[in-house]
Amino acid sequence: MSTVIIIYYILINIITFLLYHIDKKKAQKQAWRIPEKVLFLTAFLGGAPGALGGMELFHHKTRKAYFWILNILALAVHVVLMYWLLFRSPLNL
Repeated sequence: MSTVIIIYYILINIITFLLYHIDKKKAQKQAWRIPEKVLFLTAFLGGAPGALGGMELFHHKTRKAYFWILNILALAVHVVLMYWLLFRSPLNL
């Protein structure tokens, strides 16, 4: 079961990272954008490291403090959740 959790986190982070890249490219072309709620949703589903990496690498949404705050909060929640799932769960995954 822990392998499934790890694969999930890898995939959600890749997806989130790619969403930031796509949104940055669309912003540069003044095209239709990915809604901010989608970017936050993927971060809170476990993609916060991908979101923070995308913000830094693509220089996207870095001036918006609420993006930093919410993505760091999402990261903290998932660090605790992953620790609990992998090491402290009564299910002994």
